Amino acid sequence: MSQFPPVEEQLAVIRRGVEKIVPEEELAKKLEASYKSGKPLRIKYGIDPTGIDLHLGHTVPMRKMRQFQEMGHQAVIIIGNYTALVGDPSGRDETRARLTSEQVEKNAVDYLNQVGKVIDLSQAEVVRNGDWFSKMDFAEMLTLCSKVTIAQLLTRDDFSNRFKAESPIYLHECLYPLMQAWDSVEIKADVELGGTEQLYSFMLARDLQRDQKLSEQVSVMSPILVGLDGERRMGKSLGNYIGISEPAYEMMKKFMQLPDGVMKMFYELLTEIPLEEIDEILKGHPKEAKVKLAKTIISEYHDSSAADEAATRWDREISGGEMPSDIPVVEVATSELDGGKLPAARLLTLTKLCSSSSEARRTIQQGGAKYGEDKVKIESHDQLIDVTSGLLLWVGKKRFCQVELSNK
Repeated sequence: MSQFPPVEEQLAVIRRGVEKIVPEEELAKKLEASYKSGKPLRIKYGIDPTGIDLHLGHTVPMRKMRQFQEMGHQAVIIIGNYTALVGDPSGRDETRARLTSEQVEKNAVDYLNQVGKVIDLSQAEVVRNGDWFSKMDFAEMLTLCSKVTIAQLLTRDDFSNRFKAESPIYLHECLYPLMQAWDSVEIKADVELGGTEQLYSFMLARDLQRDQKLSEQVSVMSPILVGLDGERRMGKSLGNYIGISEPAYEMMKKFMQLPDGVMKMFYELLTEIPLEEIDEILKGHPKEAKVKLAKTIISEYHDSSAADEAATRWDREISGGEMPSDIPVVEVATSELDGGKLPAARLLTLTKLCSSSSEARRTIQQGGAKYGEDKVKIESHDQLIDVTSGLLLWVGKKRFCQVELSNK
């Protein structure tokens, strides 16, 4: 009897929350061969240590990896310590700032601890692509570079768009997809997990594997998880992410900021709740759906009691209007004041509660700006506010701060 679930059961699990499987018919054949032989498939997922905080967007392919593990397949995690030196150009309209080897190594230290919150590392192979790229001499790199043409590289949307816009494309960036593809050759990947923006690299890996007389991998690609704005991809550089190592209450506050329209995506990609049950949850009140989503996910990265406590605190402090216990303190220079006062719009932009004067004016006009413990509504953009240390400012229910005057 096979150690794996029936192939159709495996395919049903794999297809959930997946945008593309390329080529899908080959995945079914690989699973069938694995089921008959008892030999697990080698499932590749690579991550570059370009920062130290993993966020929920990173966990989407990781969760798929865990599902493959639970079905009996072999997880292979590639820590891209050499690809991180280049920087992934996928989805970028400009060149990434390059990291040093020291920065990459420092970031890598905490990565596996965080990855281990999603993937069972005790049953995974963990390798660094520096293990093979550091041993390549210049002649070997030239041979590898001869496997791809500039025309092929320009079929990538990111490079094509930058070329049309006459934005710089540096030669080192062109190495990234080639290096990522060669990783699949080195570890003999059967399946690679990632986002849809990685399709070019995934298909290039098939070409390189075929050139090396290896079985060609299948690409299982997840949609890009959006961030807190509900539009742009979740990302550290955009500051619109929910980190898996953040305190439970910080995660809760961010979940409750999510637009209603992204709830289905978050439930489908980030939980194991059956799809029929998700539909029923989403028929209810959006606030309750967000609380359930937040508690479900926070419980995975903390525990259920921390999730319950975070939900209770949010309801008390933010939803219920009670004074928060961890109000951020923002410094305002006394030199900005005129007779101890500031126009309201200027005060909201100085404290970064609003990103611009126009946003501050709009917020005030809509009645969303308040000050003081009693939350006195600010009536106009040029209303002069007495600014003293300890002054509380509010924009809506979820943005607030306490002013601290400084002698700058």
